[in-house]
Amino acid sequence: MVLTGHFIDRDWKLQKRVLSFVHIPPPRKGKDIANCIFKCLKEWDIENKVFSVSVDNATANDSCIQILKDTFSLTKRLLCGGALFHVRCCAHILNIMVQHGLKQVKTIVKNVHDIVDYLNGSEARMRKFAEIVQQFNLRERRLVLECKTRWNSTYDMLSCAIKFKEVFSRLALEDNDYVYCPSSDDWQKIEKLLDILKVFYDTTNVISGSEYPTSNFFLSEVFYIKEMLDKNYCSPDPFVKDMVKNMKERFDKYWGECNLLMAIGGVLDPRLKMKVVEITFPHMFPSNLVRENINKVKDTLYELYDEYKALYPPLEEHHGESRSGAPLVVQGGSLPGMSRVLQVVRSGIRVEPRKSELDVYLEECTTTDEGHRFDALNWWKERASKFVILSILAADVLAIPITTVASEATFSAGSRAIDPYRSSLLPETMQMLICTGDWCRSTFGIKRKNKFVDEDEPKEIMIPIP
Repeated sequence: MVLTGHFIDRDWKLQKRVLSFVHIPPPRKGKDIANCIFKCLKEWDIENKVFSVSVDNATANDSCIQILKDTFSLTKRLLCGGALFHVRCCAHILNIMVQHGLKQVKTIVKNVHDIVDYLNGSEARMRKFAEIVQQFNLRERRLVLECKTRWNSTYDMLSCAIKFKEVFSRLALEDNDYVYCPSSDDWQKIEKLLDILKVFYDTTNVISGSEYPTSNFFLSEVFYIKEMLDKNYCSPDPFVKDMVKNMKERFDKYWGECNLLMAIGGVLDPRLKMKVVEITFPHMFPSNLVRENINKVKDTLYELYDEYKALYPPLEEHHGESRSGAPLVVQGGSLPGMSRVLQVVRSGIRVEPRKSELDVYLEECTTTDEGHRFDALNWWKERASKFVILSILAADVLAIPITTVASEATFSAGSRAIDPYRSSLLPETMQMLICTGDWCRSTFGIKRKNKFVDEDEPKEIMIPIP
């Protein structure tokens, strides 16, 4: 188990650090995982700073989170009663949805896999294939052999293979040993499948990139998935409808209830605010629950803000400010209290209820022309002096990852291989090497690259065309 911490640093940059690398021998029970996590937090002296814990959807993790919630609750450290404490890995949920959809076309996918594997097994076959590619005057130069434990590599394989469908048909006429060619009906199904998988593929790259995004993106991406599912669920094509039906059932199982973290993260995007839930919730929930869930998000956000004001009382807004933000000046510093109040009454100044930072933020109209380049953290950084408490809350919420994996291994069901040399190292030495490597990469801005390709990695095959 690799435990990582996510936080916003003093320069308002999103950071990730490996905190611990622990081997938990099977059977991995929830209490064992919880004990390892809490022990690590104690060692780092950050047990009082934990906002949430993101885990995948294994059953043991559910009991682990419940044990951790009970442990933290003893000292009243959980914000909003722990409503935002447990974060389910979005990448694993997407994986489950896609795998259920792929069951319907597993034979077709296997045929395409066998095509690429067959060609890659002989240099003569690849040359023959390259000759036919030239005859069709195609510019494409690569095939991808999927890793069967990763659906995103399946998408890569199919999206590359469909560009050569005419070449595969010609090869079937010229090579008597070639028996894997999909029919025209199969290619049509693959094309429809790719249209659906493209949405999952795009969402995966957004939420599970090695450079983790801030949490204001999550609700919009899940909404993107929901829109696609609803649209295709009404398709007249029974193939598409049946495939999407399986995916939709899984979506409703995991996201059928209001996800407070995704919603609050979206509200803290100053371009969206409450509009993000007003736009997305009518499509994501039954009509009788839409207003209830919108109010739930708003109430939770206000509750969270009030708790932050209690946590940071020295930073709370000055009570001597007027609605416009300018200090309310009353002449005669030596007058008794009643005289000072009467002076304000006689002056005719309209006294209005003082608004909180959260009220001001939600009511302000924010405009920006930054488009997809918009940086929510930079926006909050520039306004930290105006939203003193709310900016701290925003930094904590925006730092929360909704996935436990990076896109390079989002849907891998296999484990990374450890060679005989590394497997002979002590657990403490392994932890030291992994943590030190991660810290050095973070310190110097070095991106991690895979140094080898094994059976759990998709293989890219270049077609030898001069």
